[in-house]
Amino acid sequence: MLYRVFRFLLRVIYTLVFRLEARGTENIPTAGPVVLASNHISNFDPPTVGVKVRRKVHFMAKEELFKIPVFGALIHSFGAFPVKRGGVSKDAIKSAIALLKEGNVMGIFPEGSRNNQSGMAKKGAAMIAVRSGAAIVPVAIVGSYRPFSKIIVCYGKPMDLTAIIEESSPDMLEQVTDAIMTRIRELNASNR
Repeated sequence: MLYRVFRFLLRVIYTLVFRLEARGTENIPTAGPVVLASNHISNFDPPTVGVKVRRKVHFMAKEELFKIPVFGALIHSFGAFPVKRGGVSKDAIKSAIALLKEGNVMGIFPEGSRNNQSGMAKKGAAMIAVRSGAAIVPVAIVGSYRPFSKIIVCYGKPMDLTAIIEESSPDMLEQVTDAIMTRIRELNASNR
């Protein structure tokens, strides 16, 4: 209930302040495990990715955030779960896979950190998606978070990565990661 109330409030705020527009929400499966794999440009990105989605979207969040009074309880009620600083732990990966195997939706930023200048993505998102059997929906956040300038969030069609996964080559996770990032970049370019 709390999630729905805050999602409604965030929808209003994001629509008024950032003129948020969502495109392609019909591409998100209505049931089963789903990974929403998005580019990462700001701390505002998790709500941006999840606010217009009908299903509850779960995210990993820095462990320190859960220690902040009230805020920690709030993000926990939104479905966030802690990750230790310095990388994703085995426990966080196990939690993510279990969450997806229960049929939930999870938002992941393959680039890891905001404004990743190297353009390199980490393989964790691909590994979590492949091990859980989740559908992978590429997401592109287009625009900037300046007040009253437009932000567009674009949800692509679920990716068919069967050929890469079934080949099961040693660099399979790199190939899946590259395919995801290529699709995110294409969505970004076509929605500018």
